[in-house]
Amino acid sequence: METRELGRTGVHVSALCLGAMMFGAWGNRDHDDSIRIIHRALDAGINFVDTADVYSRGGSEEIVGKALKGRRDSVVLATKVHGTMHDTDANMSGNSRRWIVREVEASLQRLQTDWIDLYQIHRWDPGTDHEETLGALTDLQRAGKIRYLGSSTYPPSAIVEAQWVAEKRSLSRFVCEQPPYSILVRGVEAEVLPTCRNYGMGVIPWSPLAGGWLSGRYRKGIDHKSHRADRIPARYDLSLPENRRKLEAVEQLAELAAQAGHSLIHMALAFVLRHPAVTAAIVGPRTMEQLEGQLGAVDVTLSDELLDAIDQIVPPGTNLNPVDAGWRPPHLDDASTRRR
Repeated sequence: METRELGRTGVHVSALCLGAMMFGAWGNRDHDDSIRIIHRALDAGINFVDTADVYSRGGSEEIVGKALKGRRDSVVLATKVHGTMHDTDANMSGNSRRWIVREVEASLQRLQTDWIDLYQIHRWDPGTDHEETLGALTDLQRAGKIRYLGSSTYPPSAIVEAQWVAEKRSLSRFVCEQPPYSILVRGVEAEVLPTCRNYGMGVIPWSPLAGGWLSGRYRKGIDHKSHRADRIPARYDLSLPENRRKLEAVEQLAELAAQAGHSLIHMALAFVLRHPAVTAAIVGPRTMEQLEGQLGAVDVTLSDELLDAIDQIVPPGTNLNPVDAGWRPPHLDDASTRRR
């Protein structure tokens, strides 16, 4: 499988990154089956695995740790911190030094490893100074517990500010950003992706299949009920006009892919991989069948004419449903920030 350099780190990662969110209680509850899927991905040439502490409250990290026994040295292992890990303790989440230093130890134990190659802040927290977060991460890097720092779903202003703080305070900087990016969720093309290129950051998009919308599962005349629809209806409820627009776009994209001789899945993944800022696309299979259907995307090249046709269906820089952006400025939802 093709490998690409992760930003300017000199580390080579496969063009597809195996996302482990669906391994555990959130998806595939069969640990042995999940491990088989991970092994198949490694055997296919994927050397990049991404998980997070919050996925199944540590369950995903435990499965990944079991799967990588005897193969850890050949894998670039990424995980994340920020999400809530306790129902009532507010300090067991976020981007504070107190939590990061504590939680990295828990992740290392669950992953059964002595180091994490890429440790990412899962979401930006406007209430926590970048210096607080980067200072903790820098100390962990110097202690040998993490190799590189990354961010996920940061707005462009926060990406820039974090780079500035790292330079001015002589701290380690984020070398990678993990944004949502797919044919249906193109908002990051406006500023996030160009900003990452300007700073030489790697980019590893999550949800390149738009949360399953581009898998072929969500089509007209098909029952669209799923556990995801129950958990996050704002992204799947077809009574919402934003999601009806996604369904209409999927119908057009599926026809376009068929005319070009591609599966919708391959076209969607190849689209993300084509952007010059993108390092690797994160695929998150729940079953072996899903993984097998995604692996071939690295061999697909989309013509400029096909890309132009995709632009006609979903214009560059457009999110058909704003909720799919994965983050919304809290100031927009807190009236007190506008009316004091």
